[in-house]
Amino acid sequence: MRKNKALPYIIQLIGWGIVFGFPLFLTWKGPEVMTWTRYLGYVFVPVAFMIVFYANYSLLIDRILFRKNLLQFLLSNVILFIVLNLGLEWWRSYYFLHYVSRELPHAGPPKIMFMFRDLLMMGLTAALSVAIRMTENWYVIEGEKRELEKVRTEAELQNLKSQLNPHFLFNTLNNIYSLIAVSPDRAQYAVHALSRMLRHVLYEDKEQFVVLEQELLFIKSYIELMSLRLSEKTDLQVSIPEDGHGKIIAPLLFISLIENAFKHGISPSEPSFIYICLKLEDRKIYCRIENSNFPKKDNDRSGSGIGLANLHKRLDLLYPGQYSLETGVKGDKFVACLQIDLQ
Repeated sequence: MRKNKALPYIIQLIGWGIVFGFPLFLTWKGPEVMTWTRYLGYVFVPVAFMIVFYANYSLLIDRILFRKNLLQFLLSNVILFIVLNLGLEWWRSYYFLHYVSRELPHAGPPKIMFMFRDLLMMGLTAALSVAIRMTENWYVIEGEKRELEKVRTEAELQNLKSQLNPHFLFNTLNNIYSLIAVSPDRAQYAVHALSRMLRHVLYEDKEQFVVLEQELLFIKSYIELMSLRLSEKTDLQVSIPEDGHGKIIAPLLFISLIENAFKHGISPSEPSFIYICLKLEDRKIYCRIENSNFPKKDNDRSGSGIGLANLHKRLDLLYPGQYSLETGVKGDKFVACLQIDLQ
């Protein structure tokens, strides 16, 4: 950060060094020798340009131009140019009279040519200072915009997480509730398993990304918990890798898809199936879930229906342009496919 702040000043130092050293470069290999007397006649012109540059760069641009007082800014520069030009003309007359007049056979070009040249160069110098200052200001504004966007994105992600956690808890409690009447022992085990999983949901997913292996273990535990209420008529097949190969991923991305499979894919009276497959290839993770399609009725509000909408928003914020998600009914089954490019 400090290097970025110092970079404009380093560039300016190099630029002024070239300007002030220009006569030395011209005479370095030539027959003429640059003396202090000759250099004194040259140096006052770039000094005037330097005054124009920093008067604009440090004062006039911020206090006048950026406050949308263009006419006042132009008038201030005109006055500055005239004062400096008169000063240069005085110095040029003094210099030629005391140092050069004895060496010159003629008076040289008309004074008006020098004055016009200096006014033109001062105008270009002022324009350059405006361009540099506005570019720096643009970079500052863009940096602030990026910071604000980052804060906004983090706040939105946090809000989505705050929606996801109650949604996850609500669906799991519904499953445990249905177990109580059928199998109190399995319901008791489910409560114990849920308490372990809540530690992951409430504490370990505070970070924006978690270790993939940890997330895969959580998914296995969640599927085990959800499968407690399945009957013998449900065919559940699960394929999840054991090793995450050190990759990291945003937490709880696959839970909504798995929840939907258990919510809409099983029937208490008809044969059902749920196939869950996660695989890791290079820097991509693939998740494919197929389940029999038993959609809930309109008056069934279990789960509140925010899972997929929440998932889409989180993927857009966390993996923009780095994921694909397809969900829909294909024949007699519901298929969800999610692919994510991991970091």
